[in-house]
Amino acid sequence: MRIANRILNVFRHLKFTFRRLLIPAAEVLLPASVSRPARQQPALPDLRRLQPFSRVNGWDRGLPIDRYYIERFLSSHELDIRGHVLEIEDDTYTGKFGGNRVIESDVLHVTEGNPKATIVADLTQANDIPSDDFDCIIFTQTLQCIYDFRAAIQTLHRILKTGGVLLASFHGISQIARYDMDRWGEYWRFTTLSARLIFEEVFPPENVKVQACGNVLTAIAFLHGLATEELKREELDYHDRDYEMLITLRAV
Repeated sequence: MRIANRILNVFRHLKFTFRRLLIPAAEVLLPASVSRPARQQPALPDLRRLQPFSRVNGWDRGLPIDRYYIERFLSSHELDIRGHVLEIEDDTYTGKFGGNRVIESDVLHVTEGNPKATIVADLTQANDIPSDDFDCIIFTQTLQCIYDFRAAIQTLHRILKTGGVLLASFHGISQIARYDMDRWGEYWRFTTLSARLIFEEVFPPENVKVQACGNVLTAIAFLHGLATEELKREELDYHDRDYEMLITLRAV
């Protein structure tokens, strides 16, 4: 019995010594730049689920979170929306942000059957669209649906007038848009760096301005299909550069 107790005490001593030596050594191996916050247990009462709240990006719950950022971006550049304006699929944003500055409005769609379309064309081979024709192009949530995006960017540059402005947005973090995927495809997700570099291949680098929107909360909420109305304004407006939920771009 005494031998068993001695063996047990030896194991306890070794365990204590091991913990004293190992934990400080592990902390020494961490980079100095890594902070060591107190461990927090996340509370996930409603997010611990395998299905999103909405599969249509929140349209069935209110204003989708990406649309909040898109409209904020277009509102901040509304003076660019003037003269002859081209928009994709419909002219909602042309009317909402252009107002009486818009003299002529066109809507482009890739396939026949859209009653709002005045131009039916594929931007990767749209040779029938005249060059130097538009003062502004509103190009929201479209680039990710074009496989040959470089050819599309070349066309956008060609059909803009000198001094014309391209106002674009595209996903960084998002669901797949099933409607788009099943009809013409959804191919890409971009970052601010990739977006800036691919547009600078065509537009003068000094005329390309790229920004990101979002944070970890809005990214999670958007992936679940929650709506703008379900978050606070300060939550929506907080920017974390490591969570690029949406990319916006202005190119002249």
